[in-house]
Amino acid sequence: MSGILEGKRVLVTGVLLESSIAFHTARVAQREGAEILLTAYPRPSLTERVAQQLPRPAPVVALDITDEGQLAGLADVVRAELGGLDGLVHSIGFAPQDALGGNFLNTSFESVATALHASAFSLKSLTSACLPLFGDEGGAVVGLTFDARFAWPQYDWMGPAKAALEATSRYLARDLGKLDIRCNLVAAGPIGSMAAKSIPGFAELAKVWDQRSPLPWDVSDPEPVGRSVVALLSDWLPKTTGEIVHADGGLHAIGG
Repeated sequence: MSGILEGKRVLVTGVLLESSIAFHTARVAQREGAEILLTAYPRPSLTERVAQQLPRPAPVVALDITDEGQLAGLADVVRAELGGLDGLVHSIGFAPQDALGGNFLNTSFESVATALHASAFSLKSLTSACLPLFGDEGGAVVGLTFDARFAWPQYDWMGPAKAALEATSRYLARDLGKLDIRCNLVAAGPIGSMAAKSIPGFAELAKVWDQRSPLPWDVSDPEPVGRSVVALLSDWLPKTTGEIVHADGGLHAIGG
């Protein structure tokens, strides 16, 4: 029995460690038949090492998502590795430390701009760089967010950055629909990745999540989120775009 991504070519960004959602997305995608290419930043050697832990070792290309020169050459690099694309996974978010941890009122615009560029505008710039790789049958772009409807403790300027990401996804869905390219996001619950652990107060947030979510939530298990991303990459949701799918144990549906 073939997998739901059989024959698909997918570029996955944001794989740094085995604990990352992006790594588990790549693993599930391979298991479902996809051919995978990973991007790496800031230390390609780390991603190359982790790529060997996938069911099939995947090639890795260096990419700084804020570097216009690297973005301009990305299509040629991906084409040389995969020939084209059917799916793209945006798993990138970054904010300087002074934009997190209760410093919301004092953060400089320079740090806010860095967070917005890396975490939100990058969805548009990455997608635009990869557009020449999609064929006549279109494909899917899937990004990762952390529900931006709420002001989370300690999350500070990453909250507005995720809100901008969510709006960017909707506008991309609007403009890419004519190319039969869908753009959706998965709103994940807290996962104990290195990026998450760099957020002050993450441990406290993660501790209460399982107590409040209707379904059991395991902060050490990114695979359910990865499966949700793979489902959106597949042809099983052919008319779903501009959507945010929650993979958070259902906590988003529960009041305080």
